[in-house]
Amino acid sequence: MMRSTFAGFTTATLALNASHRALEVTGQNIANINTPGYTRQRLDIKSLYLRGGEFYNSNPNARIGFGVEITGVSQLRDPFLDIQYRNQMAKLGTTDSQVAGYEKLANILDETNQNGIKNALSDLTSQLQKLAQNPNSKEYDSMVRSSTQMLLNLFHQNATNLQEVRTDLTNEFRDTTIPDANKIIQNIAELNETIKNSEILGNPALELKDERNELIDELASYLPITVKYRDHDLGAGFTVEELDIYYTDADGTSYKLISDNKAGMLSANADGQPVRLFITDAYGKGPEEITDTIGDGVLKGTLDILNKSGGFDDPPTDVRGLGYYEKSLDALVNKFAEVLNDLNTTVLDKDGNPEYNTPGDPDSGIKKNGNVLFEAIDATKPISASNIKIADGWANGKYGITTSKVEVPNADGKPGTDGEGATADENVLKFVKAMSADQEFCKPGSTDPFFKGNFYNCFVNMENVLNIDLKAGNSTLKNKITVINQTADLKDSISGVSLDEEGINLLHYQQSYSAAARLMTTLDEALDKLINGTGVVGR
Repeated sequence: MMRSTFAGFTTATLALNASHRALEVTGQNIANINTPGYTRQRLDIKSLYLRGGEFYNSNPNARIGFGVEITGVSQLRDPFLDIQYRNQMAKLGTTDSQVAGYEKLANILDETNQNGIKNALSDLTSQLQKLAQNPNSKEYDSMVRSSTQMLLNLFHQNATNLQEVRTDLTNEFRDTTIPDANKIIQNIAELNETIKNSEILGNPALELKDERNELIDELASYLPITVKYRDHDLGAGFTVEELDIYYTDADGTSYKLISDNKAGMLSANADGQPVRLFITDAYGKGPEEITDTIGDGVLKGTLDILNKSGGFDDPPTDVRGLGYYEKSLDALVNKFAEVLNDLNTTVLDKDGNPEYNTPGDPDSGIKKNGNVLFEAIDATKPISASNIKIADGWANGKYGITTSKVEVPNADGKPGTDGEGATADENVLKFVKAMSADQEFCKPGSTDPFFKGNFYNCFVNMENVLNIDLKAGNSTLKNKITVINQTADLKDSISGVSLDEEGINLLHYQQSYSAAARLMTTLDEALDKLINGTGVVGR
């Protein structure tokens, strides 16, 4: 069967149209070269052939198509790179949140460039040494008390600052982070509906898909997600694309966070410790707690800082969060009060050994004079950085530092009074020694020490651990940024607009357009010859 005489004009017309549309798509790409989130577009075409196979054909069987058909405009994206990029975004979110938390702690506990607890401990030791040289001086005792009060003020200040960091992080998590994530989830669901309606009307809605992809990438920084696409049959063979987003926790449990235009939500219970995170799926099922099973993301990083205490947890956890430093500081303060109170209250015999209430009966308990130096502000709770004060008796001058505790008989043979001993400064020297002596700092409610050293070194250890955590976090963050930038570069090599490539396309499609126009001119000349230059024999 022969082609129509004028079929070539159809071929040339379709070629002109395809080249013109390709130039428009290239122009759209160039116009959006600096648009954030824009994905390079491509004109989809295929060869057009309108006839099926025929049984009867003359030889040779030479068939020619009818030109080119435009099938649509699509985006150039690599699904694998999208998955890889979003996975890296979740990991980056975890580390970024942890580093932000450590930086807040460093502003409180890092005393590299400021005077703080370490200087106060050194000053207290210096004042005790002066008291040892003047053991009976109330003036020097007052100076020790003043130095001690400065130290307690710093303990209180650090405890208050740590609590403020906890409060700020908790409020930010509950009032900002969670609502922001929920807003992204809702916007994605709304875009799903808008994109589907546009496709039903014949519009590919590529710019809306770009907006949705940006939101999906942002959501991936909050928690690990999986994006799945499916075709929805509307009947008569017409389908539209629908998008679902799943969250899968560390235990393998999967929640459908977004199902087309249905959106789930996240919620937090931040009324106490630990802060808890919940998820409600797209169909309203839940809320289910995912606090301890979230794998990566900003939400996990923040929860780690708020809820985890490293070696203080039972069992120990992998992150030294805010609780680690709060409990370390409390353990330091509690041990400090315990050691100094014991030195000031325990009565010794003439040989310098603890004096028992009943001489010779160790079971009757060690004799104490009750002159404690430190008390809890709230007597129902143990002494801690926020719950310590100078004892009322010492504060009002009822008693002071016990300079000597060895009881020796008086001249009349009666028991000596507390504070009288063979040397006037023997107990103050023990205070001085205790300030530099190694102590065992234990977890609250445990006899298992987490650090052995003096008070000064215990605080230095806290600084060092925090610096290690911060340095390791920054190093990890830098590596993750490098990896995600590499992945982004790979994405851009496919989805991004290259001015050089689009310039080449302009030349290519312009030449194609010119060639199609030349084809039409050639066909016109040929038909003119056929119509006007034949059939004149015999005239």
